[in-house]
Amino acid sequence: MERRRVAIVHGPNLNMLGKREIGIYGGKTLEQINNLLREEAERLGVELDFFQSNSEGTLTDHIQGCLGRVYGIVLNAGAYTHYSIAIRDAISAVRIPVIEVHISNIYNREPFRHVSLIAPVCVGQICGFGSHSYILGLRALMDTTADPWLA
Repeated sequence: MERRRVAIVHGPNLNMLGKREIGIYGGKTLEQINNLLREEAERLGVELDFFQSNSEGTLTDHIQGCLGRVYGIVLNAGAYTHYSIAIRDAISAVRIPVIEVHISNIYNREPFRHVSLIAPVCVGQICGFGSHSYILGLRALMDTTADPWLA
């Protein structure tokens, strides 16, 4: 049986993990998080494609490029979560299951972070579990048996 392919998409400033606001985002670097995801993917029998960009347009292009190529997307859109209609529309257009993840609990932070424009077009949202949010997101994506995103 062919392994399912999942895109792991990291948004703006996540390339600075391990260097910025460690009290909020923890001390793990993006590469360390990707390595944890590789280990989990091996256990789940999943192939991963990693992508990171600080650019909204590049993230939008990448999400569109996932159409027909991946089973699903684990997405940390970073600050774009709270105001990018373009990323929201890209998720909606490709109709690929997307799990929104955040390292911090966005609901325990500044009020502007309490709103996610992308949540309504994602299968679900996981936040506040540090780097483990990504692992939970990958597991949730692979455990989803229904097709709510196709309804």
